[in-house]
Amino acid sequence: RWMSCTGRWPQAGMISCAVQFGICKSRILVGVFSNHFNGVFVFQAGLTTYYHPGINLKKIHYDSIKLYETLEAETGQAVGLHQPGSIRIASTPIRVDEMKYQMTRTHWHVTEQYLIGPEKIQELFPLLNMDKVLAGLYTPGDGHIDPYSLTMALAAGARMYGAQIYNNAPVTILKPTSDGKWDVQTSHGTIRANRIVNTAGFWAREVGKMIGFEHPTIPVHHQYVVTATIPEVKALKKELAVIRDLEASYYLRQERDGLLFGPYEKMEKMVLQDSWVRDGVPPGFGKELFESDLDRIMEHVEKAMEMVPVLKKADIINIVSGPITYTPDLLPMVGPHCGVRNYWTAIGFGYGIIHAGGIGKFLSEWIMNGEPPYDLIECDPNRYGKWTDVPFMCAKARESYGFNNVVGYPKEERFAGRPTCRTSGVYELLKDKGSMGFHAGWEQPHWFYKPGDDIGYKPSFQRTNWFGPVGRECKLVMEKVGVIDLTPFGKFIVKGKDSHKLLDRLFANTMPKVGMTNISHMLTPSGKVYAEVTITQLALGEFLLVTGSGSELHDLRWIETEVAQGGYDVDITNVTEDIGVLGIAGPNSRKVLQKLTNEDMSEAGFKFLHCKSIQLAGKPVRAIRISYTGELGWELYIDQKDMAAVYLAMVEAGKDEGIDNFGTYAMASLRLEKGFRGWGAEMNCDTNPLEAGLDYFIKLNKPADFIGKAALQEIKAKGLKRKLSYIAVNTDDIDPEGNETVWYNGKVVGNTTSGAYSYSSQQSLAFAYLPLELSTLGQKVEVELLGKKYPANIIQEPLIHTEPTRTRLQKKAQSKA
Repeated sequence: RWMSCTGRWPQAGMISCAVQFGICKSRILVGVFSNHFNGVFVFQAGLTTYYHPGINLKKIHYDSIKLYETLEAETGQAVGLHQPGSIRIASTPIRVDEMKYQMTRTHWHVTEQYLIGPEKIQELFPLLNMDKVLAGLYTPGDGHIDPYSLTMALAAGARMYGAQIYNNAPVTILKPTSDGKWDVQTSHGTIRANRIVNTAGFWAREVGKMIGFEHPTIPVHHQYVVTATIPEVKALKKELAVIRDLEASYYLRQERDGLLFGPYEKMEKMVLQDSWVRDGVPPGFGKELFESDLDRIMEHVEKAMEMVPVLKKADIINIVSGPITYTPDLLPMVGPHCGVRNYWTAIGFGYGIIHAGGIGKFLSEWIMNGEPPYDLIECDPNRYGKWTDVPFMCAKARESYGFNNVVGYPKEERFAGRPTCRTSGVYELLKDKGSMGFHAGWEQPHWFYKPGDDIGYKPSFQRTNWFGPVGRECKLVMEKVGVIDLTPFGKFIVKGKDSHKLLDRLFANTMPKVGMTNISHMLTPSGKVYAEVTITQLALGEFLLVTGSGSELHDLRWIETEVAQGGYDVDITNVTEDIGVLGIAGPNSRKVLQKLTNEDMSEAGFKFLHCKSIQLAGKPVRAIRISYTGELGWELYIDQKDMAAVYLAMVEAGKDEGIDNFGTYAMASLRLEKGFRGWGAEMNCDTNPLEAGLDYFIKLNKPADFIGKAALQEIKAKGLKRKLSYIAVNTDDIDPEGNETVWYNGKVVGNTTSGAYSYSSQQSLAFAYLPLELSTLGQKVEVELLGKKYPANIIQEPLIHTEPTRTRLQKKAQSKA
């Protein structure tokens, strides 16, 4: 049964997502709703494209288009789908590089995409002024669809498969039941739902407030212009390809015998409907439009006329201005929400039509199978938290809208709304000393400045200003001692009668003994890697769980779900914002710490993967001997208020040992040299731990029936089809970063997962998934970077042994001697 509003603004993915559940024949009781509704109205240009810079969001686009292509045959309802293809126009050399960058991230996907020259561009869009056109990114099968017709077809399809759709059914109360279900109160009565999916578009924030959430979504005014018939367009024998002029930041497509043109204004000119955040959406709003403002978009109109000269003579018959919903990072919020049972969201769709079908498929499969069909953590609703306040949301929405078509560089940073309230105890000491990165609301140093450095954020597709300084920081950690702010880690305390039982069920590794630490993985029922977590047993039955910054609430939600379903007697506390973390690493790190504590920090006194509560510079610190650099090191867990004092004491104590700061870029290079896998790169919900080379951490013989155990046993019995390989790449002024295409004998055979320059060996390194038959040592392949194929070969991992391994081998050699 369904309680829903059909339609509204389909770009928000409202009915499109809802009824897609029905088309997938899901028989799960779901409430999908909007808060207010007064009929069906459509505001959207209806663009459809296979293109997306995100790796797995391409799958969402692909599934949407494939659904729309068959929807008329399935439902009998026309949808008005046009597929003339689309071209992203490059009119500067850096745009050409951007397109080459995107091409190498697409070859290993099913979607067709081509880098084409001016001659082919003019063939596809003969009305274009070619003076500034250098190249184009062409995607066959792209085009546009009639949003109203699509909405009606999806609704018809939903009814075909048993969905019930209620119009004029405002939701007044959402009430959770003791067994995890929901009572959804409406003017039609109360509906009991197993789960609810908030797909309410620009009402999503109001729906969230009913259960205590402040979803960071805000309506943005978007305008598009429709012309009257243009003789040159009418005379064409085939439909024009859709074009996106990236430098001028607009899209343009054919609309009957005229043109439709939609710009994205700059930050200072665009308009937010922030009154809706403050006061709510006006009651009854649904069919209305905003007042248009041609002056606001004239800069883009003039540029469009220059690129498409027939616009100069065209009569404008309509300027449409309406709301589209933005999140701070422009990506939607899709999936189950942390902190409450069986509440899901599919909201914040800035490009709703192209997301709608694919997101519906994604969510319905997740609901039915108990896990996401593939990794889409960038759209996890739990990536936001209480730090995402209204000023931040407004600042980021302005930035995201105004930056809609800016060049998409690797390691991109955007600075509006920063810093948030999430700053570590050493932020004030470090903020002017280096280049900061944004990690789940936190500011964390990427690299540090020295006199003579070319400082600041200067993105590039090649090596840029941080390349030399990062090498300096790697040398520091390898030869002396460095300190790094690791506060953004997600941190939870799990304790209680069933804590060990719970964690044994959740994690594939055995639980560490009291005072010890290990690396463990949560798996999905099908055996994919849902999370990587460092687990320390602080006291009997009390555990500290540490995960990556972007995984904090993503992992906590998974844990909370298992607690509820299994009825475990545990207490879970999120201490992420209370506890700061400093990492200290390098051969001199022990000397520095020993000066500040009476605790025995020697090899015998403080062994690898052990944890102790110590006094450091007179402050209580929980020290764990572990370092993601692979060098001798410790992670120091400190109360935020004491963090600056401990940091300053270490810097002072380490002067003679050459102590200095290092950032996350250096850590990434050092971890790759040691062969450390990274969650979100080498492992995620697209990979299983066996193909990722995580066998050491997976205890298939442990008594506990951990989630994913049976699936892994089956995978192991059948044998792997691919394997994570460690490769050296012979590059020049560029390094792999992950998601690049790997070639062999002219064919696509795999993809990289992460990459960096090894300053110790003076070569580029990468991990890559390759077919089993191409994963042997010495195997030669090619890695595509910016349109060029660079020779690469599989090498023995790790390139450099970790400090504990080096120490063990040294002792072994000495004993033999």
